[in-house]
Amino acid sequence: MRLVMFGTGPFAAPTFCALFDTPHQVVGLVTQPPRIVRGKPAGAASPVRVEAERRGAPILDPADINTAESRAALAAWKADLFVVADYGQILSAESLALPPQGAINLHGSLLPKYRGAAPINWAVFHGDPIVGVSVIGMTPRIDAGPVFAQAQLNVEAGETAVDLETRLAALGAPLVCNLLDLIERGATTPLAQDMSLATKARRLRKTDGVIDWTHGATAIENQWRALQPWPGCYTYWHRAAGEPVRLILGRVRAASAEQAPTEQRPPGEILLAEASQLHVMTGDGALSIEQVQPAGRQMMSVADFLRGNPVRAGDRLGPGAEDSV
Repeated sequence: MRLVMFGTGPFAAPTFCALFDTPHQVVGLVTQPPRIVRGKPAGAASPVRVEAERRGAPILDPADINTAESRAALAAWKADLFVVADYGQILSAESLALPPQGAINLHGSLLPKYRGAAPINWAVFHGDPIVGVSVIGMTPRIDAGPVFAQAQLNVEAGETAVDLETRLAALGAPLVCNLLDLIERGATTPLAQDMSLATKARRLRKTDGVIDWTHGATAIENQWRALQPWPGCYTYWHRAAGEPVRLILGRVRAASAEQAPTEQRPPGEILLAEASQLHVMTGDGALSIEQVQPAGRQMMSVADFLRGNPVRAGDRLGPGAEDSV
């Protein structure tokens, strides 16, 4: 079959590379256009774009894939099947109708759970112990098509969304490649999703990073793990004297039971601030902060932060005036 890959982010890269090792022909890549700031490309090129350039594969990167002009360019490639993963645009019904074999999508969840733009992040946020990937047939309704294949794995202790995305991307690539031969032979066995079990995984917002200290320590650790690398997590150090200081949190972890206070303290109260230890009370247990980035500074170890700032037990961490939790 003649294949066109749609992908932009790192989740798409293993699948794109694996397609070249199948008997099928990759006739082009559709990806998001480079971000331009002051007339120059901003940031590194996406890994799929780099791979396409290395292999000499044609690249199409319109700002809107669903215009008549974009569809004409796609039609010229005469694809039998579209393969989509981490692309970043929604394909219209007219675009999906171009290839005779339709389009398949590699999605980073065990559908119908976590439909939407950030399935891996929200799985980590909610502390799911098992996650997975699904390959579905694409329909105009987002992430609602029939499921052709799924695979799952266990989430490891301390694993961030970035770590998990890497493992899930590697898990999904062979699923897609194995499915191609079944599609060509008309031997697939798709299963309709149970719509009553569908949950949403909306796009992340900057405000998702504000820490609510009434939540438990494990929940806050999960929040931090889920929001890497963006938007990250932040709070404010409300000092005894001076304006509050905004702190972006580096690595955090739920403290052990032995490190928790023997009596309940208000959520957000600093319990310990000495040497390389910064422990904060939460709604359930204590949270250990290992790195912080004060406003206008670089990320630093807690030891370096405490050496240069008069943080004391009894000080409070909490939202700023502009935050609502």
